[in-house]
Amino acid sequence: MSLRVDWRVSAGILGRVLRWLTLALAVPVVAALWYDEALGPFLAAAAVSLAVGLSLERIGRWDAENVGPREAYLAVSLVWLAIALVGAVPFVLGGAGAIARPEYALFESMSGITTTGATVVVDFGAQPRSLLLWRSLLQWLGGLGILALATAVLATLGVGGAQLMETESQLEDVNKLTPRLIDTARIIWGLYVLLTVGTVGLLLALRVSGLAPEMTPYDAVAHAFTSISTSGFSPRPDSAGAFSPAVQWAFVLVMTVGATNFVLLYHLLGGDRSRIRRSDEFRFYVAVLAGASALVFALLLVTPGNGPLGEETLRHSAFQVVSIVTTTGYATLDYTVWPASAKHVLFMLMFVGGMAGSTTCSVKALRWLVILRAFRRDLYTTVHPEAVRPVRLSGRPVDEEAVQDIYAYTLLVIVGFFLGAVLLVVDAARVGLALSEFEALGAAASTFLNIGPAFGLAGPFDSYAPFPRSSKLLMTVLMWVGRLEIVPVLVLLTPAYWRS
Repeated sequence: MSLRVDWRVSAGILGRVLRWLTLALAVPVVAALWYDEALGPFLAAAAVSLAVGLSLERIGRWDAENVGPREAYLAVSLVWLAIALVGAVPFVLGGAGAIARPEYALFESMSGITTTGATVVVDFGAQPRSLLLWRSLLQWLGGLGILALATAVLATLGVGGAQLMETESQLEDVNKLTPRLIDTARIIWGLYVLLTVGTVGLLLALRVSGLAPEMTPYDAVAHAFTSISTSGFSPRPDSAGAFSPAVQWAFVLVMTVGATNFVLLYHLLGGDRSRIRRSDEFRFYVAVLAGASALVFALLLVTPGNGPLGEETLRHSAFQVVSIVTTTGYATLDYTVWPASAKHVLFMLMFVGGMAGSTTCSVKALRWLVILRAFRRDLYTTVHPEAVRPVRLSGRPVDEEAVQDIYAYTLLVIVGFFLGAVLLVVDAARVGLALSEFEALGAAASTFLNIGPAFGLAGPFDSYAPFPRSSKLLMTVLMWVGRLEIVPVLVLLTPAYWRS
């Protein structure tokens, strides 16, 4: 049986991405030199990345005319796995305690590159600072999608890069920014870097003004990496709770921006506010953040014993809501002690997500808006069967095939989430781990939808370390499949994909 997919093209793409990953490892190397820590773990990872990358480039091909959808699907899936494997090398060689175990290191690395934010680190103080910075950098790389980096690298190949970008994240509007893909890639990455630098500046300005005395330059850089990328890793064991209210409000702003469509941000920074005003998705996204924050705040108000009901409660309510909707995963407090009603609202918000074309994960606001409008349309046509009423977004009709695709994707998410939760419950029972159904549902949703913290054992200030090894491997797969939005992995599992 011959293979229709040209694996050498995918290997060539993978090799090029790994070769460029070597450059990223220079950041923790500089940090290790600065803090007088071991260089070996990062140099070893760089050597592996460079050697494998060059080898794959040597045996692979990367000419544009041979990059078809099959090659793109294979490359997309393999790149995320390869980055996670290389990213785990520093954890194995330089980590202290359990994270040095291969399965823990792979879990942490996959959580980083998929911007999940679920961690197995317990002893933050024992970890080298350069290692924690590498952990944050992984999330920054994964924030916009390592495939966007691949697109930038492969932009000279023309159609190949465009197919990769489309496969990874439905950035269809991105392709309309400029006629040339290489210019588009530069704009998107330039904007991403600009927002990251702006976040560092904002956090340091709060420190200089006296509003954030605990915010060191190291913290500012590490948290800028993981806030604008809506990822959630923090080098502090108490996450955003380690900082002042001013910093926490700043994080609310940065997380909201990170989960906003980058095309809209580009036009907004260029002085064109009309795109924001016309965007139905943006209004829906902001309405969800505001409405859910108000709801959680109200639920805390009516529940006795939840502390002062002023700015502090409002801040904590808004922070947890924004953190979960944007799939960041930061926390200012242990929300698992909140009343059950508030916790269930947070659980439901895990399935929302930010805007398409942003750094966020989960289902995304755009899909929910289409589903809601399609449902409203279906109710109308039930009463008026003769009516022809397309679903519209921002004044434009949505193709019916796209509506059906969104229904199908959302169903896949629900099926995958429940399957993951059932397997976690079964695995926990197998080893005698006390895991409630709600904890299993939370852990499955948090890893599959790339949120990070969940409830119970996987609470915001806890760790996934207590889960058995098999569960950690399962959740590693969930993070990978969830970040790829399921379809590329399912395509690879389809026999027809491999048949001639």
